[in-house]
Amino acid sequence: MANIGKSVKLGVFTLAIMNVTAVVSLRGLPAEAEYGVSSAFYYLFAALVFLIPTALVAAELAAMFQDKQGGVFRWVGEAFGKKAGFLAIWLQWIESTIWYPTVLTFGAVAIAFIGMDHTGDMLLASNRFYTLAVVLFIYWLATFISLKGLGWVGKVAKIGGLVGTIIPAGLLVILAIVYLLMGGKSQMDFSGNFLPDFTNFDNLVLAASIFLFYAGMEMGGIHVKDINNPSKNYPKAVFIGSAITVLIFVLGTFALGIIIPQKDINLTQSLLVGFDNYFNFIKASWLSPIIAIALAFGVLAGVLTWVAGPSKGIFAVGRAGYLPPFFQKTNKIGVQKNILYLQGGAVTLLSLLFVIMPSVQSFYQIMSQLTVVLYLIMYMLMFSAAIYLRYNMKKTNRPFRIGNKGNGLMWFIGGLGFCGSLLAFVLSFIPPSQISVGSNAVWFSVLIIGALIVVIAPFIIYSSRKPSWTNSDSQFEPFHWEETTPNTPTSSPANESNETSPGK
Repeated sequence: MANIGKSVKLGVFTLAIMNVTAVVSLRGLPAEAEYGVSSAFYYLFAALVFLIPTALVAAELAAMFQDKQGGVFRWVGEAFGKKAGFLAIWLQWIESTIWYPTVLTFGAVAIAFIGMDHTGDMLLASNRFYTLAVVLFIYWLATFISLKGLGWVGKVAKIGGLVGTIIPAGLLVILAIVYLLMGGKSQMDFSGNFLPDFTNFDNLVLAASIFLFYAGMEMGGIHVKDINNPSKNYPKAVFIGSAITVLIFVLGTFALGIIIPQKDINLTQSLLVGFDNYFNFIKASWLSPIIAIALAFGVLAGVLTWVAGPSKGIFAVGRAGYLPPFFQKTNKIGVQKNILYLQGGAVTLLSLLFVIMPSVQSFYQIMSQLTVVLYLIMYMLMFSAAIYLRYNMKKTNRPFRIGNKGNGLMWFIGGLGFCGSLLAFVLSFIPPSQISVGSNAVWFSVLIIGALIVVIAPFIIYSSRKPSWTNSDSQFEPFHWEETTPNTPTSSPANESNETSPGK
């Protein structure tokens, strides 16, 4: 996305659409179609307890530290110290690394459906070796392109978001309406219960993944100063964007449920199968390869944009003394090459799980759940930091503030987001009853051991820091508690009261 000058102000609807583009992805619709009408409850519930709190809290934090770099590292570090801040940005980076195989799995399935042989396309899409080859090829291609510079990727991302997400979402809903008007039989029972059966906890794990659908709304917080009267108009943009996002997800999920029986829903293939079935019904099968190309392009454009994106944040923090010099090296045009290579190695190892899991679908689900678990830890840190900073930095200017007076509304919004994240975090460990994931031992091992390794790693790196790790060119601003006098009671978080620089 092109940089916007300070004199340019975004309209409410413009910012709302930017938030929608950043969040919405169609690849998760089949997961929620499993739940029929009750899927709408999950979408609305997650929007109220996660999507809206995330956007509002991130907006306040982003506005507070608009002139200081670090992102979530800054937000959490100002509240709880450098260790917690490093954990937060580490999780944000590693979560995106684990996300790549899952989103590229969907891309590989889309590419498989470019052919006109429906049966053959489905067989190819379910072949784990084909999927593995496509995931690795596309990911490393995107990495090498990133190393050449990403000046043109913004335009590709814009086109990919429109062609690969917004247009297909609208088309899917229109096809469902046409199908019903022409006498098509709905496979979804709309007389079912809106409220789900809360007694079957093993059925809730797929619903927990809906929180990942909404992840990323915190990125919109960086634009809080680019809108007139942010205290009034930013919440408007958040609620409009959230409403559009929920509508796309709810109607898109219903559209899939209308054309595909619940027992036949497949997490990786059903979106393409749904389009294929609709096109067959209206005698326009020739459109199937076109929509498959569009969806694949949307996925690949998004991945290309994100390959280097999250790594830039941890790269900036690393140069301040948090990563060894090896990971601070760049190529001739300033791209963080060694971090990208490390990221690529991790993606390759994760992708090799294809040969262990019983199916492509089971791999897709377990990687999605691990991503959710890690990302939610970061979000819980963010919500906690926002509440804590209301007391620890109560005199700091907040260009955007949740609630005009007092901290009650922040406690409510931040607490709601924290509790919603905690609930989804717990549910993410429950094996889904709808999908064969092999033995429960494999499921729990991957999630628990994987999460532990990822969470422990940044603390090991942090404790191994040396003064020589700090790059002389780094201009990372100190935390507020490093700038205050030592005698001030709140000069630093209790757990790091003696820290004065990343290298000590």
